[in-house]
Amino acid sequence: MVYAVVRAGGRQEKVEVGTIVVLDRQAAKVGDKIELPAVLFVDGDAVTTDADKLAKVTVTAEVLGEERGPKIVIQKFKNKTGYKKRQGHRQDLTRVKVTGIK
Repeated sequence: MVYAVVRAGGRQEKVEVGTIVVLDRQAAKVGDKIELPAVLFVDGDAVTTDADKLAKVTVTAEVLGEERGPKIVIQKFKNKTGYKKRQGHRQDLTRVKVTGIK
């Protein structure tokens, strides 16, 4: 079983070939190929965490599309002062499919 753990924005994702992952917005168009930096590589029983060996590991992915995350509501309130503030946020995301781990 071959898989890798890649750095994607502020998170790490475990990926295999064919895995579809939702990442933070990437500067790529639909159909483009991108490379993700590997943090850990597992090939059968061999586990690689050495930075020099991981520099040779390439994880390629194809951009499937762009989407937006769920709406998050931020509300602030201070008692007895009449202060209340409401703000919303939706994160921009990119859906990618892992095509190769070498």
